[in-house]
Amino acid sequence: MMETSFSKLDPAPIRETIEQLHHRIGERFPHSGLSRLSSELLAVAQQNEVVVVQLRRPIWWLRIATMVALFAFGGLALFVVVSFMRMADASGGGMSLSDLVQAIEAAINELIFLTLAVFFLTSLETRFKRRSALRMLHRFRSLAHIVDMHQLTKDPEYVLREVPTTASSPTRTLTRAELTRYLGYCSELLSLVSKLAALHAQDLQDAVVLEAVNDVESLTADLSRKVWQKITILDVTV
Repeated sequence: MMETSFSKLDPAPIRETIEQLHHRIGERFPHSGLSRLSSELLAVAQQNEVVVVQLRRPIWWLRIATMVALFAFGGLALFVVVSFMRMADASGGGMSLSDLVQAIEAAINELIFLTLAVFFLTSLETRFKRRSALRMLHRFRSLAHIVDMHQLTKDPEYVLREVPTTASSPTRTLTRAELTRYLGYCSELLSLVSKLAALHAQDLQDAVVLEAVNDVESLTADLSRKVWQKITILDVTV
């Protein structure tokens, strides 16, 4: 039996937790917008699981191209040295200063060009993976804001006392217990969005991705804090 690791996030348990939460929301609030949102989050979690697996795997064709470029760099450097020595021998040590400068300048230009090519290839794999990660993180950020929209009109004041409404007031049918549970589900969804984002910070050590993950985690924490303020009001108010 394989032991569970508690030092690293695993996409599968997170997806299973989202699936269970989706069933819980659907059983308590069937046909609700929150239930459809949890279904969307489950679909995104499944896509994210595939992306995370891809991010962990090396892009072999890029690495092979990089190795070829490195060998070419070494070969060119050796060729430049040998050519320079042959030119010196052919001139019998009488190479003019202008010829020497031109030879060195040509060699330096070739080496600089190949160095830039190698640097580009070595960073290309990271940029490929960064683009995939940022695409998912953008979806997580959008989902977090959508969760916030669902709890926006869930004001505890309307279940604690009689509040006059207007023609444009949203429909509020939840009881106090139902509202507490609804807000709790919103907080759980935000927490799971944060966990999905954190998966991208484990294996992809890229500053841009890490910053985007931190932004999503900060956003979900701030939104969850707003939700728990409402839950606290419902719990402490008699």
